[in-house]
Amino acid sequence: MKTFTLIIGTAVVSIMLMSATFKKQTTPWVAPKEADAMVNPMKDKADATAEGKKLYTKYCVVCHGEKGKGDGPAGIALNPRPADHSSAKIQSETDGSLYWKITTGRSNMASYKKSLKDEE
Repeated sequence: MKTFTLIIGTAVVSIMLMSATFKKQTTPWVAPKEADAMVNPMKDKADATAEGKKLYTKYCVVCHGEKGKGDGPAGIALNPRPADHSSAKIQSETDGSLYWKITTGRSNMASYKKSLKDEE
């Protein structure tokens, strides 16, 4: 438990320091149109969903929270706050748009292009 607390604490401090160096985003984050045309090869595959949950816990929970509400322990310090994945806005985005945002990143949202494989 101490290790987990230390990791979360370190992540919160790191993100607070990083967010102080980023210019606040005031424009909507819109993926390019070609991203919408991407097809999700993992759609409706139970094993991919289970693996995705593990990856979400590893990489995303710290900012977006367990339920994706943007209320993770490190996300509280960010401005702008992390996206609420349950919102109508995020739910209406295509898989390709979300993939593009995860791989590209912006301001407080890290790019996972080098950290994750395409199939992840």
